[in-house]
Amino acid sequence: MSSTSSIPAEEPVTPPPLTTPPRKPSVRLQERRGSNLSLLLDVSNLGVESVCSVTTPKEVWLQLLHTSSRVLTHAQLQEAAADINALNTEYQKIPPNFVSAAELDVSGHMMKDRYKTILPNPESRVILKNLEEELGPDRYINANYVRGYKGTPKAFIATQGPMLHTVGDFWDMVWQERSSVIVMVTKLKENNEKCDPYWPQLRERKKVKEEDENQEEKIQREEDEEEGETSQFGRFLLTVKDSREKDGFTITDIEIQLNSERRPVRHYWFSSWPDHHIPQCIVSLLKLVEEVEMYRKSLQPSTSSPPNTDAVPGPGPIIVHCSAGIGRTGCFIASSIGCQRLRETGQVDILETVCQLRLDRGGMIQTTEQYQFLYSTLAQYSRQLQRNQDQNQTATVPQNQQTPEDQVSVQLENVRLQNN
Repeated sequence: MSSTSSIPAEEPVTPPPLTTPPRKPSVRLQERRGSNLSLLLDVSNLGVESVCSVTTPKEVWLQLLHTSSRVLTHAQLQEAAADINALNTEYQKIPPNFVSAAELDVSGHMMKDRYKTILPNPESRVILKNLEEELGPDRYINANYVRGYKGTPKAFIATQGPMLHTVGDFWDMVWQERSSVIVMVTKLKENNEKCDPYWPQLRERKKVKEEDENQEEKIQREEDEEEGETSQFGRFLLTVKDSREKDGFTITDIEIQLNSERRPVRHYWFSSWPDHHIPQCIVSLLKLVEEVEMYRKSLQPSTSSPPNTDAVPGPGPIIVHCSAGIGRTGCFIASSIGCQRLRETGQVDILETVCQLRLDRGGMIQTTEQYQFLYSTLAQYSRQLQRNQDQNQTATVPQNQQTPEDQVSVQLENVRLQNN
């Protein structure tokens, strides 16, 4: 990632106060949104031979999702992010594109769905291949391939938080897709269970008596044991190689082993994001987006190296999950896409991005509050890009032509970069 995209070390930024429309009577999410789309009849040419053209609500939804767009410059993004009422109206007009059980022709899938009304879109769902090298039925997982920036296919996989009996399926998916990055944006438990543990949990360090003369030696041995924590999950042996805290999230390097083959997987855990709501700090989320993007780029094969037909395939999709795999998951993916577009073009189209996400997995970005937060997040990133650009332009001015204020700004920026 270029230096212009680095996140400044600054105090946490809290998004502006958000308002949401009054709650309607409790109904299912699918019934609440999009249910007012009725059959459209073309009766403009009524006559003896008139024919009525019928468009179903599903076709209307898809047309809107394919065509909705609102391109914003840096200045327009700042203005749009501050207009809460307009954002609420814009969000409510986006068709959810949820999937009904009748549309998902997979027997027994309900046993593997965390939420019975949150189902994977059939056209883009991940299908687990049969484990045996023989003919047999493919296996089900509640997950969808999601396009990335510029419509890049299979840039992400959005999925639900693994359940106790789907942990093995989750790691089968990681292995099958050759994914090297997992982003988890939920706690294991909030008011109720949101996700089952699916990687080795480090044991708490045992207390060592102060009078023990071998205290330092024991602590070192226990640290070594923690870093090498190994557990079996489904067909795979997982070993924690390293775990550390950084910028409000936890990074855990895991080795996944099947028979004699071993692969590295990096797990990012952002646990300070409450379900159906927004995190307290925008900067932490932006740092997570940047960290994941930088690591993903580091895994790409070098363009300068000669082509090799025997080379190992590049890294697979980034797997992102929360609990249902649509709300916080959608916010992270949309933030990542938006940041890339702002860096490369100086523009962003949040409406188009969310519509693209919902074409791949219904219900992405679950609440108006999350939609407002997405605008606030990208507006903050836009300000940072412009600030970095201004500082870089100042740094290119010959020192003898800089004002004292310019010279101080350059010195402060240099110190910040060194500290990072």
